[in-house]
Amino acid sequence: MLGPRLLILFVIGDILGTGIYATTGKVAGKVGGALWLPFAIGFVVAILTAASYVELVGKYPKAAGAALYTQKAFKVPFLTFIVAFMVMASGLSSASAAARAFSGDYLSELTGDALPPTLVAIAFILLLAALNLRGVSESVKTNVVLTVVELTGLLIILAIGAWAVLSGDGEPARLTEFEASGTGYALLTGVLGATALGFFAFVGFEDSVNMAEETKDPTRTFPKAIFIGVAVTGTIYVLVALVSSLLVDYRTLSGSSGPLLEVVKAGGVDFPHKLFALIALFAVTNSALINIMMASRLCYGMANERILPRAMSRVLPRRRTPIVGIVFVSLLAVGLVSTGEIEGLGDTTAFLLLCVFAVVNVAVLVLRRDPVDHAHFRTPTILPILGAITALVLASPLADRPADVYIRAGVLLAIGIGLWAVNKAVLRVREEG
Repeated sequence: MLGPRLLILFVIGDILGTGIYATTGKVAGKVGGALWLPFAIGFVVAILTAASYVELVGKYPKAAGAALYTQKAFKVPFLTFIVAFMVMASGLSSASAAARAFSGDYLSELTGDALPPTLVAIAFILLLAALNLRGVSESVKTNVVLTVVELTGLLIILAIGAWAVLSGDGEPARLTEFEASGTGYALLTGVLGATALGFFAFVGFEDSVNMAEETKDPTRTFPKAIFIGVAVTGTIYVLVALVSSLLVDYRTLSGSSGPLLEVVKAGGVDFPHKLFALIALFAVTNSALINIMMASRLCYGMANERILPRAMSRVLPRRRTPIVGIVFVSLLAVGLVSTGEIEGLGDTTAFLLLCVFAVVNVAVLVLRRDPVDHAHFRTPTILPILGAITALVLASPLADRPADVYIRAGVLLAIGIGLWAVNKAVLRVREEG
């Protein structure tokens, strides 16, 4: 059972990873030198939605997360399925973004430019699938080690930034530079687009509610764990963004798939570049591993509930791992890494989860009519209202999101709906037979 300290570490480990290591440069490309601003706004949006999750997990301390809350609030099975599949698809697009980050500049620092990025990303997904097939125990043990490594990498960036400030290095003027020309609408959409992409770095805390049944006294433990976890990671992210902009021009960051390596190189500190690249590779591996695990288990769970075809609940006889679910999500991930880059895949993840977060924030308000017989955290009503509004705004075209993000998300949902329809038809035939 997880106690308060382990749960806090779990939440922090769930959030840290690919987002900050890989998309900092892409956020800079959208907003300019003021790249700390999207992360600061994303921090606020994450806190708003985290407050809703805290109330709901305290009220209903069961695994299943957003799907459970959606079903209890709206009692529409198809909407519940869509929310669950969106969560699963977000895990796949996140793992695919991590695979693309793995095959980019961080790996090139160690190997040179000889390896084809797409083939490396595909091989990376297949290796994670193999690890997943071995079992949860091996995957969780690996996750603990990688969490410590990725946190160390970010602390190194902050130490380099502190040294640069004390040495008088860096360009403070960059911190107020905006890439978008002019003011008004162009500036607004530029900042919103950067915030939507930067929000990818904050996803993960919503997965922690699935550990409710593995946590000691979740009603009391989760509020502190989630708020501390989001606060710690949000503070680290804003500081890393400040250091990145202070030391490296946003155009250089934007052109790199390993932006934090550029910060290390510009920091004036004799830290081994190859060692930091290795740390970053561990970090993105951790994110991908967590998300592939989550997606395959969601498939398995939905198949057991007869929401997806029963075949997806098949497990390896000795390992008891969901082999069909793992193969299915791995094939989808291979398709994603073959057709998308870091920015588009990260934005797809953020878009899918922002839609889910909008539903969860509304669900909190609806479920106020469903009292329970135990005390639990209750968020101020204004927070889920603001959470729903901000999530919808960041998911909307106001965020200046490329069309391929909507297409990619639509294709993933179409696959899910197709499987759902086939399963419904098979069940109907069996009932009639």
